[in-house]
Amino acid sequence: MERTFPRRPTRQIQLGSVAIGGNAPVSVQSMCNTDTRDPQTTLSQIEQLVAVGCEIVRVAVPDEQAAEALAAIVAGSAIPVIADIHFDYRLAIASLRAGVHGLRLNPGNIGGTEKVKAVLDVAKERQVPIRIGVNAGSLEKSLLVKYGGVTPEAMVESALAHIHLLEECNYPWMKISLKASSVPLMVQAYQALSQVVDYPMHVGVTEAGTIRSGVVKSAVGIGALLAQGIGDTIRVSLTGDPVPEVTTGWQILSSLGLRHRGPELISCPTCGRCQIALASVAEAVEQALLAETRPIKVAVMGCVVNGPGEARDADVGIAGGKDCGLLFRKGEVVRKVPQDQLVEALLAEIDRLPGGDT
Repeated sequence: MERTFPRRPTRQIQLGSVAIGGNAPVSVQSMCNTDTRDPQTTLSQIEQLVAVGCEIVRVAVPDEQAAEALAAIVAGSAIPVIADIHFDYRLAIASLRAGVHGLRLNPGNIGGTEKVKAVLDVAKERQVPIRIGVNAGSLEKSLLVKYGGVTPEAMVESALAHIHLLEECNYPWMKISLKASSVPLMVQAYQALSQVVDYPMHVGVTEAGTIRSGVVKSAVGIGALLAQGIGDTIRVSLTGDPVPEVTTGWQILSSLGLRHRGPELISCPTCGRCQIALASVAEAVEQALLAETRPIKVAVMGCVVNGPGEARDADVGIAGGKDCGLLFRKGEVVRKVPQDQLVEALLAEIDRLPGGDT
């Protein structure tokens, strides 16, 4: 029986069709890197993200033209759309009127209390959730002076000030983020804030880096918080194509037993007993399974001696031999397969699993 981690109790808010917090599952978010002023291109990328499991998407709103394009994007998107606002509160108001399901406001650069209140006046009519997005790179100057730089305490104080502002305006529809590119900094900030408020939290390591380094930092930072029950939505921030952000997010949730979507691939690190090109086989299988949504377990093992036994709980798998491999299912050998047919045979066996194409 799989063990999982208890969730921190939080309030629940509704972001379009997605419930966040409370007993709702941790949701996976991403952000388009298209020009929001081009609705067709942006919607095409949203479709790609939805195909791999994205549940909420954020788009940048740098100017009025981008805000005007939001109505078409919201209407064409299969998932809730969040407008990402910096510097100009009027863009937040325009985004709300375009029908976005959520706002992300950076309290460090939106322009002061009165401008935040002006946004709230419009948002309240629609009960649109607002994410208070504290970022280590844009903290208020007064806090940098007070704390001698960016610290977890400074980030928490910034968040609390804006939480209190929304509370004074009787605005309960909020979630909080305390992002930093430093894993220890963001983890400590989230830990501290989670002790004093019960609003849902959006968790991520900002500016994590490329797919190689960013996946590691994100998995460590997001995983550390989720293992403590902290986190109601997550976003893996990677340079480049946002699709890997979503697949990585699901892998993080799956590894913690919080949610499952699509296959889990088990692949051994290989040793001197391996006599097939296991790395290329594993990569080919992984690529072929990108569109697979069933929560199946697939094993690619390099050794016929231990392979089926070590991956006994896999639904289906292969174990390499000399220029060939054994195809197995639930630890039982099905047949021997030549090396050049291993991927094809494995995928065909996967199709035979319940819910497959055959």
